[in-house]
Amino acid sequence: MTAEARGLVYLVGAGPGDPGLITVRGHQLLRVCDAIATDALANPGIVDGARRANPAVQVYDVGKRGGDRASWSQDDINALLVRLGREGKRVVRLKGGDPFVFGRGSEEALALAAAGVAFEIVPGVTAGIAAPAYAGIPVTHRGLATSVTFVTGHGDPTKDEPDVSWASLAQAGGTIVLYMGVKTLPGISRALLEAGMSVDTPAAAVQWGSHARQRTVVATIATLADAIMHAGLSAPVITIIGDVVALRDQIAWFERRPLFGRRIVVTRASAQAAGVRDALLELGAEVLEMPALRIEPLDDARERLARTTFQEYDWVIFTSQNAVQIAWDALRSAGRDARAFAALRIACIGRATNDSLLTHGLSGDVVPARFVSEGLLDALAARDDVRGRRVLYLAAEGARDVLPDGLRALGCDVDVISLYHTTPDETDREALRKAMSSSHVDAATFASASAVRGFLDAIGAALARTVPAISIGPITSDAIREAGMTLAAEANEASVTSLVETTRAFLTATEHAAPGQH
Repeated sequence: MTAEARGLVYLVGAGPGDPGLITVRGHQLLRVCDAIATDALANPGIVDGARRANPAVQVYDVGKRGGDRASWSQDDINALLVRLGREGKRVVRLKGGDPFVFGRGSEEALALAAAGVAFEIVPGVTAGIAAPAYAGIPVTHRGLATSVTFVTGHGDPTKDEPDVSWASLAQAGGTIVLYMGVKTLPGISRALLEAGMSVDTPAAAVQWGSHARQRTVVATIATLADAIMHAGLSAPVITIIGDVVALRDQIAWFERRPLFGRRIVVTRASAQAAGVRDALLELGAEVLEMPALRIEPLDDARERLARTTFQEYDWVIFTSQNAVQIAWDALRSAGRDARAFAALRIACIGRATNDSLLTHGLSGDVVPARFVSEGLLDALAARDDVRGRRVLYLAAEGARDVLPDGLRALGCDVDVISLYHTTPDETDREALRKAMSSSHVDAATFASASAVRGFLDAIGAALARTVPAISIGPITSDAIREAGMTLAAEANEASVTSLVETTRAFLTATEHAAPGQH
């Protein structure tokens, strides 16, 4: 089989902005493809997630941006897709919205067909439906609109033979949805009004629909252009014209979420950030994710653990979710499983660590009320089966000595195995610096003292000190204070759930006007 025959290009709709709106098929392809050619309107978080799941993937930013001479032309994009396909690569052409709804996907498909390169179409959620829905505007509604017309707003309605019959649309009733029509809206409005559309017809414009930075302006067809200009909206914008716009007052949901319009930096090791990020996104926040640390297993420690005779110990202590996962990887590589711990009592430093254990069929005998080393030491010291026993302590390299030293003071024989170390993760640091420098950030969350240090290293102390910090616990809080940062709040317990809830409580208690709600 030739390389050309093996190549396959997938024209994938990324949806309008919310990463959760990409189809399951599109998500699956991003995890296994060789290359991604992404649009400017596709959410960068989708590509970031693909990179984490598929580190070897080649990414081409081929977004066309108005007025930017460095932007890719459509011919350039077509040529790239053909070349990559002929090289035998599996290519995801990631397009904002749906490839075939004002996305020029059909032009790319025709170019691939002419070149003999195999391709598939993976439809996506188009912005013309999603943006109104996220603004609380249905494009059809019984008794108000039984039809919807999608129209590109690029055409000039004032020329002698316009591409669109605005007079017909004005008389047809139903809902009109305009794509990319900010600059031409004044002329479109005049054409519709001259054709008999009522000046009181409701109209709305939605910028960055389904993104956390979504902004919505509501007016009438006669006043919407001025309202958009006054609000400072610019592309990408979807415009909705019709009686269905009046339903927004009752149906609007996205912009009413408790953290809508708030920008929050999440700093955790990249493998652990998903829980915090997803919970904040569900609350409506815009999340700037910076994996402040990267977890790197220590190969010699894993080999040592795989050779360990666990029956020689009375207790094993897990200090983090990372310690649990790396320990299990070591056991599996040695052909062992949970039965290795059958005769041991188990202690976990926190609930999240115990939850990680539960996924492997084990539960801690001791999980302290305070999820810090001191809390676990107090809980162990209160028992009558700890003093003088042998303890296996599994932790990160450079972890505090509070727990092993305290156990030794109780007469325990403690063996420490450092399973991993944390290193600064350089991923997207420059992008984060730019984002924080150019726009207000409401808070940053920290789940460890090392995450605080990584944050300072990533963006610099001066910028870091401008952001209110939310801490997962007292040790992290101490690191925040030592860094000269403002400690805004501390979680009640060292868990992702508590960290998110503390962030929500802090931000909803502070005065804030979500942007662009009119």
